[in-house]
Amino acid sequence: MEHADCSESPPEHACAYCGVHDQSCVIKCLACKKWFCNARGDTSSSHIIWHLVRAHHKEVQLHPGSQLGDTILECYNCGVRNVFSLGFIPAKGDTVVVILCRPCASAPSSKDVMWDTTQWQPLIHERQLISWLVRVPSAKALRDAKKMSSQQISSIEDMWARSIGPTSNDAGKTEAEMGMNKVLLRYEDAYQYQNIFGPLVKVEADYDRRMKEAQTEDGITVRWDSGLNRRRLAYFKLPKYELGEVRLAVGDELRLSHSGAFLNEPWSGSGNVIKLPNSTSDEICVEMASIDVPANISSDFSVDFVWKSTTFDRMQSAMKRFAVMESSVSEYIYHKLLGHDIQKVELDTKYPRQFNAPGLPELNASQIDAIKSALKSPLSLIQGPPGTGKTVTSATLVYHLAKANTGKVLVCAPSNVAVDQLTEKIHSTGLRVVRVTARSREELESRISNLELHTQALMNDTIPELQKLHRLKMTVGELSIKDQAQHRRLRLESEMEILKHADVILCTCAGAGDKRLSKFQFRTVLIDESTQASEPESLIPLVMGARQVVLIGDHQQLGPVIVSKTAASAGLSQSLFERLVLLGLRPHRLVVQYRMHPCLSEFPSNFFYEGSLQNGVTAQERTRNGIGFPWPNPDKPMMLLACGGAEEIASSGTSYINRFEASACEKIVTCMLKANLDPEQIGVITPYEGQRSWIVHHMSQVGSLVGSLYKDVEVASVDAFQGREKDYIIVSCVRNNDHHGIGFLSDPRRLNVALTRAKYGIIVLGSPRALSRNPLWHELLSYYKAHSVLVEGQLDSLVQSTARLSKPRMPRGSQPLAARSMAIQANTAPGAASSNRLAQLVGRSTMRYIPPDLEPSVGQPASAGTNNNLVGNDSLVALNNSLYRNNIVGGATASLLTQASYMDQLSSQFFSQDFDLQSQHLTQHDTVLLGGSSGSRSGNGAPYTQSISETQTSSPSTSATAVADGQASGDAQYGKIGNTFNPRMHASIMFSQSDRVFIANASNSSTGGSTAASENMNSLRNISARAGKGPAPLNARMPYVSGNSSHMQSQQFLTQESAMYDGISQFTMADGASQFTQEFSTQNFTQY
Repeated sequence: MEHADCSESPPEHACAYCGVHDQSCVIKCLACKKWFCNARGDTSSSHIIWHLVRAHHKEVQLHPGSQLGDTILECYNCGVRNVFSLGFIPAKGDTVVVILCRPCASAPSSKDVMWDTTQWQPLIHERQLISWLVRVPSAKALRDAKKMSSQQISSIEDMWARSIGPTSNDAGKTEAEMGMNKVLLRYEDAYQYQNIFGPLVKVEADYDRRMKEAQTEDGITVRWDSGLNRRRLAYFKLPKYELGEVRLAVGDELRLSHSGAFLNEPWSGSGNVIKLPNSTSDEICVEMASIDVPANISSDFSVDFVWKSTTFDRMQSAMKRFAVMESSVSEYIYHKLLGHDIQKVELDTKYPRQFNAPGLPELNASQIDAIKSALKSPLSLIQGPPGTGKTVTSATLVYHLAKANTGKVLVCAPSNVAVDQLTEKIHSTGLRVVRVTARSREELESRISNLELHTQALMNDTIPELQKLHRLKMTVGELSIKDQAQHRRLRLESEMEILKHADVILCTCAGAGDKRLSKFQFRTVLIDESTQASEPESLIPLVMGARQVVLIGDHQQLGPVIVSKTAASAGLSQSLFERLVLLGLRPHRLVVQYRMHPCLSEFPSNFFYEGSLQNGVTAQERTRNGIGFPWPNPDKPMMLLACGGAEEIASSGTSYINRFEASACEKIVTCMLKANLDPEQIGVITPYEGQRSWIVHHMSQVGSLVGSLYKDVEVASVDAFQGREKDYIIVSCVRNNDHHGIGFLSDPRRLNVALTRAKYGIIVLGSPRALSRNPLWHELLSYYKAHSVLVEGQLDSLVQSTARLSKPRMPRGSQPLAARSMAIQANTAPGAASSNRLAQLVGRSTMRYIPPDLEPSVGQPASAGTNNNLVGNDSLVALNNSLYRNNIVGGATASLLTQASYMDQLSSQFFSQDFDLQSQHLTQHDTVLLGGSSGSRSGNGAPYTQSISETQTSSPSTSATAVADGQASGDAQYGKIGNTFNPRMHASIMFSQSDRVFIANASNSSTGGSTAASENMNSLRNISARAGKGPAPLNARMPYVSGNSSHMQSQQFLTQESAMYDGISQFTMADGASQFTQEFSTQNFTQY
């Protein structure tokens, strides 16, 4: 909609987005001099807040015509102008308010008779400036304003960032975005693969570069020192890092520069970060590349982040190599990576007599099974849930692969930490191990430095001249040009000799593109933590001649970190591991966890791993005696402490804090420290960098114990804690609002990681009201409440929380990444209710991305009263809620009924004709009651709700249907769920070859005469196969049977001889009824 018709142009102070120009409703951004209004429009934030967040601007000024005049908002005490840090408090004994920043309001010096700091409130509430400061435009002004969607506003901001200078009419896609396609599940060839992933990698690289280049810090004070090798060291503090506004890692390159005010000319020099702030120092240390630095100058330096394209270049090179070089991978690996149908191959590898490796712990049965499978398969996946000994399994597998005499084994992981851990484990087996690191990391302290390539090369006795030159370099700091060239040549020669004699070479995935490795062919490649690597990143080590590939990871934990939302939404955030699972390659799961107290593992096991995790440790082994912490239930060291404080936008503008939770966190940490726990045993996890920074600040300011104790308590993000553990974990959820949801807390994988880091106990801080709106969190809160560990109050007087859980919000099908709906489970087996009651569904929120070749085709919706049942092949099939009236079990009104105690909680939607049963979490002994579409004893279309036992086979007068491996003969209407009719993941069902699936049509007969027919999965496993082409790809139509109003005595599926014509399945009724063909919409299926 265009702005109201008028010949005159809008005034200068009109909102740059929508054109609103009421002087009391607009505010000026001091960084770009543009004006924005305080209206939300069609976005979740007001226009001024949206701009400040996207542009990383923070200072604002009111309009001269406003009630407060042209005031620049700043802290009364310290002058800080960051609007995201500012708030107001009433001055005691006066009618005025004082604007203070958050740190000043919380500082002890501010707590005097002048200001009531306990009343401090942020100027931004619910992502909108408070109305007494900047008014919200009237309804008429909003009607006349230009309508701008969040996508259009984002496009405008992107163009402003590139200095294109658009107006609000210019809201199109960038050139890179227009040339971008979404990733697929299958690719015709490696050229198509490269053409799709190449632009995505470029978009990610461009975004990463812009982020790094925008992180300049000025006015930095530097302290100069010299290292042991006479290299110059620069120590300084970065305010943006302390505030959590920038990310920095050891090995990153920074550039220091000076304008030359105290020098004859400007100066600049670069170096690598070798130390980050820790409990002993709050300074960053950079080792400069040159000894020529202005050591006599200490102030007014600028710090820039140096962006390197190395990793992205190596991704592009790997994709090109994959496309043009036949020797890059074996033919089998080539076709499997592209998703082609190819006959399964088994390697001629002999199993070792003893699967345990020297120097490593003894393996359990699931670990041995995983190793057996990997040794025989050219491409295998191993899933390692938390605490299941994934690293030990990887190291043992590498030992056997190296002993199989297939050449050098290349072992990679996306992070240096994971590679270092594997290096230690593999080295303990006695293999010759070499750790290849980037040149920028060679000077870093490491516990495996003796195994690193550069160290081994310099210690090589066969080249004494190299050792002589190196000693000279360490003595004088720098070599002459001639000596430096000689040193470089001899070092490379020594490195190649070390690599040549190695059994195992380890590096990061990106490090596999190092030129020093380019001369080697690696037939065997293992990638650990592969679910944390993007697919192009995983490809780098694979295209170096791989003939046998093992990917190890857990797609139920965090995936790759992709900074560009555009690239992530197009599929770059999907790992190769995950896509292979989607293609039907079933991972071998490790099932014995050795980390958590059994009560801590119960919920993650049932919720994320279908109850498959077994405990390798007992409750007694995970109970600390003498720790006087006030657990609500002494036998269950866990609790969720209800916190009511509202969330606030952090000073970065892009993160959140919750001061109430930070205060609670400090009290808990203090209590634990007083109970004689070491600080290193305690970890604090929060998903928001703003909260991490604030908790550290708050504990240092308010904590009653020695400050060094709090500094040694690690406070980090969920991402930083993945793959690690602590004895006790505190989780600060932060989010608590009325309009904006809980952000990426709704990601099941993030919750899984947070809940599985603790060995002895966990405390979750959060708002039950806000969190329970999400189906995922609602289940966790219900679980805690059922175990009497959902509490509130002070630590010394905890009581059961009276907070009422919100009804979970079920987003519409138009929101594919949100939780769709929840299946409620009935369980009549004694003793099993506590675990099986966890059944629920989070839909596609367990997956970051659904490939576009699984997008909907136009299918034929079922007619009212029909019974559309899902039949799977020997694979995993996920049913999405958007499938219209096609239920996994039963007819159009099918539902799972809960136990009697839960009956009053059932909404009418569970029994309505339009209800789609998206998923269920069924285990052995579960009982399912299904409703027919007509003729029901309990009413028109309502299900028969009487509870039944395992042995009942008689039929009520309904059209209900029994499904799975139970008794279903004649007119049986319900059956016992048996075997492994289990979802492997949320929104998934696992069919194994021993399962039997019963299909029956819903009829209108007065006796409800539906007859179920079964077929063993051995004969059904190829039902979706295309004729002569092997297993059908996922975009083939999956088979199902539709009933009609006439009674069918028997329905039999065709077996593997079934004809398939371009994805169209044919089914014949065994009783001679008319043959019919039905096309099935792929919108609702993904193989997982």
